[in-house]
Amino acid sequence: MPQLHAALQETYDAVVDRNPGELEFLQAAREVFETLGPVVAKHPEYTEANVIARLCEPERQIIFRVPWVDDAGVVHINRGFRVEFNSALGPFKGGLRFHPSVYLGIVKFLGFEQIFKNALTGLPIGGGKGGSDFDPKGRSDAEIMRFCQSFMAELYRHIGEHTDIPAGDIGVGGREIGYLFGYYKRITNRYESGVLTGKGLTWGGSQVRTEATGYGAVIFTREMLRARGEDLEGKRVVVSGSGNVATFAIEKVHQLGGTVVACSDSGGYVVDEKGIDLDLLKDVKGVRRARLSAYAEERGSDVTHVSGGSVWDVACDIALPSATQNELDGAAAARLVANGCTAVAEGANMPCTPEAVRAFSEAGVAFGPGKAANAGGVATSALEMQQNASRDSWTFEYTEERLTSIMTDIHGRCLEAAETYGSPGNYVVGANIAGFTRVADAMLAQGVV
Repeated sequence: MPQLHAALQETYDAVVDRNPGELEFLQAAREVFETLGPVVAKHPEYTEANVIARLCEPERQIIFRVPWVDDAGVVHINRGFRVEFNSALGPFKGGLRFHPSVYLGIVKFLGFEQIFKNALTGLPIGGGKGGSDFDPKGRSDAEIMRFCQSFMAELYRHIGEHTDIPAGDIGVGGREIGYLFGYYKRITNRYESGVLTGKGLTWGGSQVRTEATGYGAVIFTREMLRARGEDLEGKRVVVSGSGNVATFAIEKVHQLGGTVVACSDSGGYVVDEKGIDLDLLKDVKGVRRARLSAYAEERGSDVTHVSGGSVWDVACDIALPSATQNELDGAAAARLVANGCTAVAEGANMPCTPEAVRAFSEAGVAFGPGKAANAGGVATSALEMQQNASRDSWTFEYTEERLTSIMTDIHGRCLEAAETYGSPGNYVVGANIAGFTRVADAMLAQGVV
């Protein structure tokens, strides 16, 4: 584990002591601390004002119970969370995750990452995150509606278009956002479009929002390749996951001339040497909510389905981990490197372990961390907020153009910061420093609040 700068060690130790057991949050914090040494050496005002310690402590942490009744009349109790981490740049902004793995440490890790991700977009949005340990899998629409209404019955007190604007994440798509927004509207008696993003296109949503995270990750990957004098054309790509982010990452790779040959779900992965059939994938995973084994059965004998195992065993030029945190470890990274992988971009939040990131760095693999590579989702959410504020609606083409411009700018900011602080080409260093300095300067300007 790399040594921390002396000015940061005491602060990091205090963060560890204050947040015991929150492993994902501490992992995310450690990664940032490891890169800030050159920054605090050049700008002692950050440590003098204790900016970093303040940045690691959320402005507000909300935990509440969510009682709901299933279709059989059985009462269930889940736990809801909203961590409003930092509002130096604007109202809190970040998604809601519904998944059994959700606990405070997960929400804080996601919210902490969101601070830097949102700062990198250049847009006026702060960082936050939320969710519940509710599992929507296998639940009826009526059950999900009742859960969302109970969740919003508490959350509504803490959100608003000038305060905190949630969006979707794992387990929270257009259906859930619709139920949440409908209940917010009922109990507040306000049609406040800007209070949630990821809405339907007919009632305040933005074009490209569904595609944005996956598209953005691929655009960032293209920029990393261009910086090395390469392109996506003809590249062999592997994507983990088969949900929203993965699906639209596959779509954008194919649009830009690459070929995605493998993707995965919780039951295994498929290898399709001709390239993933996007229409079939969308039908199997998006419409029918079936397993990838159904994709393999319908695609034919040329497709291999592997139960269990690791999609990272499949040789590729580019890897896009797009499923969940810590899915790609050091051993998987070593296999990717050995099989010729030269670029990795995180479509999910922190899907690569620290050991994997080090392996990529040592091998000279271009590595785009999630806070930069998957910022397209929140960037387009901010564009949705702009449209809501002006009562406007943009075309798909114009919105995608804005997304492309934002992702290209994020890539440039990361490269520039890495170069300025002595780590040319290191996107982890560049993303952390570029995001941190923007937030830290705003915090200094606003005083101790």
